[in-house]
Amino acid sequence: WERLSQVAVKGAEYDSCEHQPHPKCLEGTQVDLLSYIHELLDNQEESQLIWLHGTAGVGKSAVAFTVAERMRGLKVTKQMNVKKQLAGTFFFLHKHTDHCTTGYFFATLVYQLASNFPSIHADVNRTIHENPSLLDLNKSLRNQMEALFLKPLWKLHPRLHGCEPLTFVINAL
Repeated sequence: WERLSQVAVKGAEYDSCEHQPHPKCLEGTQVDLLSYIHELLDNQEESQLIWLHGTAGVGKSAVAFTVAERMRGLKVTKQMNVKKQLAGTFFFLHKHTDHCTTGYFFATLVYQLASNFPSIHADVNRTIHENPSLLDLNKSLRNQMEALFLKPLWKLHPRLHGCEPLTFVINAL
């Protein structure tokens, strides 16, 4: 866990002080788009992948921040009811070396996931102990995704049955 904590990019979280001022939608803007996104994210029946694309400066980062902000504060009750769904964020930044590469992308997401759901903490530790090279900056992203991200999610999945879907917000990939 200590090694994972060291490689997780803390400044990549949506509300990091490195992202000041935070790009968010002004009151009354992007109302239809935000409503549509929240409707998709609240759907318990299906997993969703929402990909915003457009030219620079159209507000994609503001929308991503606003969605993350709305879903922040993941709270899990003893009955495993998720009150809010934000499980992790990664906001890429060109001005910071560790924010503009994907080397620690999955390590950062699983660190946030395990911080929010301590029940998978031991599984993540075991995976890293069995294969410490997963935390190598140059390790295959596919291997990192499967071992560090998908396996813990699959272990968590049965425990979240009937809960609102988890949300990960990735910006500027």
